[in-house]
Amino acid sequence: MIVFDRLWQTMKQRGVSQYKLIKEYKISTGQLDRLRKNENVNTYTLNQLCSILQCSLNDIAEYVSDCAE
Repeated sequence: MIVFDRLWQTMKQRGVSQYKLIKEYKISTGQLDRLRKNENVNTYTLNQLCSILQCSLNDIAEYVSDCAE
């Protein structure tokens, strides 16, 4: 499963709040809600976040195996 825990860390490091994403960059609250819940988001949103935060996809998303080893 893909989780977005790194997104919140990167946002904090870059000084970008959820409020700023919504008001200044027009990221929808629905997309942010899906990111918080580690649900499906579209690649356009991921691209926008990487552009806004000037980072790579690895800085905002991570694949975590849900299989017990």
